[in-house]
Amino acid sequence: MGIVEDKIRDLKAREAKLLEMGGEKAVAAQREKGKLTARERLDLLFDKGTFREIDMFVNHRCVNFEMEKVDIPADGVITGHGLVDGRPVFAFSQDFTARAGSLGEMHAKKICKVMDLAMKAGVPFVGINDSGGARIQEGVDALSGYGQIFFRNSAASGVIPQISAIMGPTAGGAVYSPAMTDWIFMVKKSSYMFITGPEVIKSVTGEDISFEDLGGAKTHNQKSGVAHFACESDEDAIIQIKNLLAYLPSNNMEDPPHVDTGDDPNRTDTALDSIIPDSPNKIYDMKEVIQSIVDNGDFFEPHQYYAQNMIIGFARLKGRAIGIIANQPKQLAGCLDINASDKATRFIRFCDAFNIPLLTIADVPGYLPGSQQEWGGIIRHGAKLLWCYSEATVPKLLLVTRKDYGGSYLAMCSKDLGADMAFAWPTAEIAVMGAGGAANIIHRKEINGAENQAAKRQEKIAEYEELFSNPYQAAQRGYIDAVIIPSETRPRLIDALEVMCSKRETRPPKKHGNIPM
Repeated sequence: MGIVEDKIRDLKAREAKLLEMGGEKAVAAQREKGKLTARERLDLLFDKGTFREIDMFVNHRCVNFEMEKVDIPADGVITGHGLVDGRPVFAFSQDFTARAGSLGEMHAKKICKVMDLAMKAGVPFVGINDSGGARIQEGVDALSGYGQIFFRNSAASGVIPQISAIMGPTAGGAVYSPAMTDWIFMVKKSSYMFITGPEVIKSVTGEDISFEDLGGAKTHNQKSGVAHFACESDEDAIIQIKNLLAYLPSNNMEDPPHVDTGDDPNRTDTALDSIIPDSPNKIYDMKEVIQSIVDNGDFFEPHQYYAQNMIIGFARLKGRAIGIIANQPKQLAGCLDINASDKATRFIRFCDAFNIPLLTIADVPGYLPGSQQEWGGIIRHGAKLLWCYSEATVPKLLLVTRKDYGGSYLAMCSKDLGADMAFAWPTAEIAVMGAGGAANIIHRKEINGAENQAAKRQEKIAEYEELFSNPYQAAQRGYIDAVIIPSETRPRLIDALEVMCSKRETRPPKKHGNIPM
């Protein structure tokens, strides 16, 4: 056997040792928790046989607390690149079987290297988080590692899509990198995010709370809004990540992928002609409207458990990816509030950054009233929605289905905020406020002085409805481009998108605006 063959055999032996990760016992413990290993997750994410590992042989160089005697395979994180549905993606996957996937100096350098490469190549970046946190033995080197990652998250924002998968514990400083990325996927019952854990909380405040209630997938998808997807398993999370990537361009200089969906662009749906209830106070499901309009009814919805009075998500029209923002009459009558404003704002800015056209579907009676909303800063949060619609330069389409009142009319991408084409159904009511409130203000003296105040009030409400509870006043002023038959919505929106897809619009040069945060 020659020297070269010996060296090749040595290489293979070294690789085989590293592929064992934290060892048979640690791998078994990982699987007993219902979790995949770091390498299995990457194998599922990437097309078969396409993953190429980088920095396999990197190891820590800590000598504190006898760490020089501790071997951590691949320093607790697997990094590399491959193809997802034929398109290049960089990724890292933390290995909980190797010293709990703790982050130290070299662990962080591995992550930073693939982030830098993703930026150079202009391709998406996926981080799979499963870590016990900072490697305490490495002290400030570990903290520095987190800081270097955060800096790159900020630099990459709006340049390449950044996706985080939480597939185990993520605590303390480790939570901030996912929070700086575009999308966070969590796995029910096995993933957690929190700044301080249950033990610390109990010792400081006396509050007794479980890991799941404090920072589980349900909590962050429903209450905090930190996470966007709550998945059933590691496998389900990876499938959903791949579904999301299919709607996104590789970087901000490209358009999203065009897909032949096979759905007739001229298809109409007569069910839309009767979906709006006769009574303005009755509800309907806006998701039924969305599914009727988009290709094959396919709607990919982030944040489906958070601020449910606002719907956001991805779909396609004639194969073109679009972002949809819509009020949901089934929740809080579709009113805007703090959480709904934040939810829509970030989605609009993401779509604008990555050249994804926007479709806004409005049925909004106004802002949610109440002292808690005012004290919570609804003015500031609501202003974000006005800001981001005005800032966005992608094609912007508006469809008004029913109510569209006052400041919320403006906030849902009115013509004045840059809607390129605005459509309304005949059932649309575009006015400063609802007829009841308007009649009370405009005709207060007349109503109060009438012998039968209730009858007079109803008379004035009917007058106001005749004048303003329709789309035609707005159409006469050019604020609505066309009043359309509901069943013909899909072809009209497709025609508008096709003609506007080459839109070019610029804003005054500046470092950045000061968004009302």
